[in-house]
Amino acid sequence: RSDLLHLALMSSDNRAAHAVCRSYPKGLAACVRAMNAKAAALDMKSARFVEPTGLSRGNVASPRDLAKLVLAAGANPTIRAFSTDAEHTVQVGRGMLQFRNTNSLVDKADWQVSVQKTGYTADAGRCLVMTAVIDGRDVVIVLLNSFGKYTRTADAKRIRTWLESQRRARPA
Repeated sequence: RSDLLHLALMSSDNRAAHAVCRSYPKGLAACVRAMNAKAAALDMKSARFVEPTGLSRGNVASPRDLAKLVLAAGANPTIRAFSTDAEHTVQVGRGMLQFRNTNSLVDKADWQVSVQKTGYTADAGRCLVMTAVIDGRDVVIVLLNSFGKYTRTADAKRIRTWLESQRRARPA
């Protein structure tokens, strides 16, 4: 289960996310109920989950709700560690398979990503939620509907550059 959770968070592996939820006590339906209960507990007003991968159109959440979720996830040391690993290798049968993080920023020396998750659906496009230390502050970034494969990380870089420029522009 640890490897599956690691892959679901780090490399956005939908099969791993589904397997984790299937193995939840009392199964898939109980896992989805727990996901919705957690969303309610976090005061995520628009969030609704129907399955664990995020691929269904029935899974919805506003940017504000996603910010609440990434902040809560960042309070969990396992989620922080697994979501920000650059790579993870798992044994499959007699062989080893290496997986890489879908967010290239976690492997950049000049970025301090605390927790992150990428995603993609046809409706939402390429998405990225993360918390990073920028200019000495914890910043939550929620990017939805990026059109290109690398746009979400490029947008995060532009946000960082803008935030850093604001400090330099402030009078002393």
